[in-house]
Amino acid sequence: MITVTVNGEKREYPSNSTYETIANDYQAQYDGLITLVTADGRIRELFKRLNQDCAIGFFTLKDAVGYKTYVRSATMLFLKAVFDLFGPAAAQSCRVELAIGHGNYICPWRAFPATAENAARIKERMKELVERKVPFMKRSYPLDEAMELFRGQGMADKEKLFRYRRSSYVNIYQLEGYYDYYYGYMLPNTGYVKWFDVIDYEDGFMLLLPTRKNPTAVLPFKEQRKLFATMWESELWGRKVGLETVGEMNDRICHNGLNDLILVQEAEQERRIGEIAKDIVSRGGVKFVMIAGPSSSGKTSFSHRLSIQLRTLGMVPHPIALDDYFVNREDTPLDENGDYNFECLEAIDVELFNNDMSRLLRGETVELPTFNFKIGRREYHGNFKKLEPEDILVIEGIHGLNEKMSYSLPEESKYKIYISALTMINVDEHNRIPTTDGRLLRRMVRDARTRGTSAGRTIEMWPSVRRGEEENIFPYQEEADAMFNSVLIYELAVLKQYAEPLLFGIEKGVPEYYEAKRLLKFLDYFLSVSSESIPNNSICREFIGGSCFHV
Repeated sequence: MITVTVNGEKREYPSNSTYETIANDYQAQYDGLITLVTADGRIRELFKRLNQDCAIGFFTLKDAVGYKTYVRSATMLFLKAVFDLFGPAAAQSCRVELAIGHGNYICPWRAFPATAENAARIKERMKELVERKVPFMKRSYPLDEAMELFRGQGMADKEKLFRYRRSSYVNIYQLEGYYDYYYGYMLPNTGYVKWFDVIDYEDGFMLLLPTRKNPTAVLPFKEQRKLFATMWESELWGRKVGLETVGEMNDRICHNGLNDLILVQEAEQERRIGEIAKDIVSRGGVKFVMIAGPSSSGKTSFSHRLSIQLRTLGMVPHPIALDDYFVNREDTPLDENGDYNFECLEAIDVELFNNDMSRLLRGETVELPTFNFKIGRREYHGNFKKLEPEDILVIEGIHGLNEKMSYSLPEESKYKIYISALTMINVDEHNRIPTTDGRLLRRMVRDARTRGTSAGRTIEMWPSVRRGEEENIFPYQEEADAMFNSVLIYELAVLKQYAEPLLFGIEKGVPEYYEAKRLLKFLDYFLSVSSESIPNNSICREFIGGSCFHV
């Protein structure tokens, strides 16, 4: 018998029992579906077997690592259904391209029609497999055998990916004759994938899944047309330059280097910024450019580059940070933990902002505040402004898209821009890179460099940052006049050299260790690239250092 300790309680289990058996015994004590366990601090899939005494912990759908396991398993289930209905070539053609809310967009690239009828057929086949509780079988293959397996299945992306793996073995999952590789853990069987929906959307399908906040229901799909168009435009640009996956990126690094690609990517971003500037000027009467976006989206560098483009068109831009309108520290609202909530709208003196901006619009001279973060108070240092005919205010802050932030300003005087780092490259055709991973790595590198913040602390704060984004930014993104994708197709290969030492510094035994290990495994897919060729006005410089802007 083997002794298992859960929350201080000891129980005996027969040797060779699965972790699933233990999870089932404790499931009633947890709100979300248990998807993984930790055994003495190491993550274990539920189909693994006990071989020694250990202390057990659980991950559920409400935990990030547990939720990702569910998404991964549901994705393989979708592709298995396509495999069964339309054949191996169709499954190989499907690409998991992007995520919109709780929907994962999967495009078959014309291998079969993306119709409502086919969406219903795929959903029905998935439900049949769920009913049968088909096991996700995991086997470790020697690297050469794994490459041969996927070469035979026509999965060139995975073959390229494995070509740059340092390990000698690769874990491959099999679902009743369908083989695939996934970056991360899986559920024990299809019966766990209880909640999903499939709808046709554009030229593909949306695989709709529950959210971490509401893990036992699938909400109706909420369209975000502008966001989808922006992300899809970036996906198509990656395809145009021949870089859709990490394997293709590594090929380019090995054979040609990335210098030309860096210049082309930077030129593409500058072209897009120029288009936004022209649209602002062509509207006439715009006096307030409101820029908002989630953490580490590159808002500061973008606002500087947009200002330069506006100057080339004869405008005189003036930067304003909404942070300078913070209420004094003692008036800052508190969150549920009793900490200052700097991200809610009430942390901003909205009335003062609207009063100042309205006076400027009327042609008055206004002294603008500066917030002193050391003492937590607004101060005035003679920063007087008066709007001349060519003047335009470039205002940056997380609430810029919220109409309540600028309620008194006429609509025709405002131009709203949403900026985010929307990843355009996949690990391979079936493993997309979450946009949050890129932003987390950006923030980790920047905060360590500029604030001395450890990677562990950045990871610890990240859930709180994400909650603030979901409450104060994402609900308003579709109200933007323009969207800008700040991600650079090459940046993860550059960030790797800065992020890895920080992540290796997180010791085993702390909660952030699991996320650090996941990110290290993720970065291991990339070959590293020097930052020497990156221009000093690049958004990437905001995070790695060396920017010509005050960021």
